[in-house]
Amino acid sequence: MGARQSVIHITNKTEGYTLQNPSLHLVSGLCQIPLPTKLGPSECGSALFSKTGGTARGSVGVFTYDLYDTAADRADKKIAVLFSVPFDYGLYSNWCAVGVFDGETNSDSALYHKMYRTPERGFVRGKADGYDLTHTDFNVTIKSSMTNFSVATLKVEVHIK
Repeated sequence: MGARQSVIHITNKTEGYTLQNPSLHLVSGLCQIPLPTKLGPSECGSALFSKTGGTARGSVGVFTYDLYDTAADRADKKIAVLFSVPFDYGLYSNWCAVGVFDGETNSDSALYHKMYRTPERGFVRGKADGYDLTHTDFNVTIKSSMTNFSVATLKVEVHIK
């Protein structure tokens, strides 16, 4: 069946905001290259998640970053990103979702369930087809695009609206 990987590229295209304190919840798979711990304005970074060898599961999870406002010296909001690269393409497809949540939101199974299964409130979700998903909330716009391959590339950009 081949590799099931999520290569994630994150770019902070804001001025005055830092993405920090990443938190990850994996539903399946493992982390091969961890999320950057901090992305200041105009910085970018990458992470790699893969299926666990010998299992019939893919690479699936959700992560958050605190959206730290340097001028206000606080992080009232979080950005969240969901990625799903399944093992069985006969039953599932690649999906991604991005959103802005309050600062108390945890990266856990509840957030994963919300972003994968419930109606879109505070986030946008879509099948991976290479086209952009865009979500604007607070004063932040998150753009994402994901390829529909077993080694999927998910690009995430955070902008000021």
